[in-house]
Amino acid sequence: MDKAPLVRRFPLNRQGRDLAVGDIHGYFALLQQALNRVGFDPMCDRLFSVGDLTDRGPECTQALDWLARPWFHPVCGNHDDYVCRHESCDKDNWIQNGGAWFQRLTRAERDEFAARYRALPIAIEVATPSGPVGLLHADCPFPSWQTLLDKLDGGVAGGQLRSIKNVCLWSRRRIELRDESGVVDLVALVVGHTPLSAPARLGNVYYIDTGGWYPHEGGFFTLLDLHSLMPVTSPGGNP
Repeated sequence: MDKAPLVRRFPLNRQGRDLAVGDIHGYFALLQQALNRVGFDPMCDRLFSVGDLTDRGPECTQALDWLARPWFHPVCGNHDDYVCRHESCDKDNWIQNGGAWFQRLTRAERDEFAARYRALPIAIEVATPSGPVGLLHADCPFPSWQTLLDKLDGGVAGGQLRSIKNVCLWSRRRIELRDESGVVDLVALVVGHTPLSAPARLGNVYYIDTGGWYPHEGGFFTLLDLHSLMPVTSPGGNP
């Protein structure tokens, strides 16, 4: 069987909105509430996710239901990669970071999750009226988005692929250095991974993990309109 593509590309949505959401971490009910508040229409709108679908939250097993929805399109996050590598990863580290839910699954359930998560792309590119918008979980390992796509499309493997994935899934270098150099060949790059109290931007890199997965501490889901690059609010004006 052919391997799943590492890049997925989506054409311009001429019928509805394209929204992106930060890390979910098993809080799908709260995500649905956020979508309801902004009038998300699954008949014409699309929801893109910067990954980390599971771990930490109470509804991790619902991820498969969401992945079956034709309008929901996530990239792979570092927590999703734990599922992909569940037979060889550091299980103690994973459990410390919210992975106990997976250990309670049957072997068949684990295999189903792993198969579905291994099909997640590393990168997504969405056409918008202003040009292409990219999504990754953490950061782009190159100054140019096209360089990343060429590497991933070209079947890079082995140590080079591991090095690229490590940056895409784990890096916080840009935000720690407050690097505003941005990523060329894109209108914007949208990422999560680093929880913030409000959405932030460095150059053309947008950070949208605002802690929807720790609601008891004031976190909330940011829904970013990929056409306007502005957070979406409810009809009444509330986030």
